[in-house]
Amino acid sequence: MIVQADLEKGLVDLGVRPGARMMVHSSLSSFGRVEGGPDAVIQALKAVVGPAGTILMPSFNHGAPFTADGPGVFDPTETPTTNGAIPDRFWRLPETYRSLNPTHAFAAWGADAEELVSRHHLGTTMGPGSPLHGLRQAGGAILLLGVGFRANTFHHVVECSVGAPCLGLRTEEYPVRMPGGTVEMIPTWGWRERSCPITDQDRYGAILMDSRAVRARTIGSAHCRLFTMRDCHAVVSQLLHYGLPPYPPCSACPIRPRRVKWTVR
Repeated sequence: MIVQADLEKGLVDLGVRPGARMMVHSSLSSFGRVEGGPDAVIQALKAVVGPAGTILMPSFNHGAPFTADGPGVFDPTETPTTNGAIPDRFWRLPETYRSLNPTHAFAAWGADAEELVSRHHLGTTMGPGSPLHGLRQAGGAILLLGVGFRANTFHHVVECSVGAPCLGLRTEEYPVRMPGGTVEMIPTWGWRERSCPITDQDRYGAILMDSRAVRARTIGSAHCRLFTMRDCHAVVSQLLHYGLPPYPPCSACPIRPRRVKWTVR
């Protein structure tokens, strides 16, 4: 059993500091038994970064509301996330803001929270105008708590920045219940027709680790990693520009965005 104080000490030992701006991906079960469950992890993060810091988490639904058994609309006040127990608790807490992207909404708490997510539905899912792009511009970092580099959504920001042809920036639209109660069609990205062999298959993680840009510690039984978005961008953009043999660079890759019934362009 670990308690909140253990989590706080582990985060500090890992290098998390007051005022940090972080994208957090997590697995509650990876810690072992946590007294207080997801609330203890969230409160530990808030205690370490403090009110001057910002915590961003995924609150994605990956299209679940729009399946045959789904409600047919994304409601930011009700739709659960499929990203695990910690993010699903996080977006529901007071003083947490959730964006209006229909499939890949972000949740944010802290000094920059509202600014990061309030206009997400007007920009791109992971590119310019997205919460992750804004966090990168503010000197953000990535914290992986018990999950691997596959969970790191920031590599999608890099894909967008290099013009990866496998992602449609605003090519699908879905119904979203807006704050006033109306339902509007909001664009999101078009996911690729099959996985990227470099980012989705975690072929950059070892390279990033070898660059010594990653701080690693074990908290409870969770293997945790902390690294800057700047360092991650440098490694991933090189691989996407030049390829990782036998996998081609983005410019020569045949993978394209999928086409589904929600595709509009």
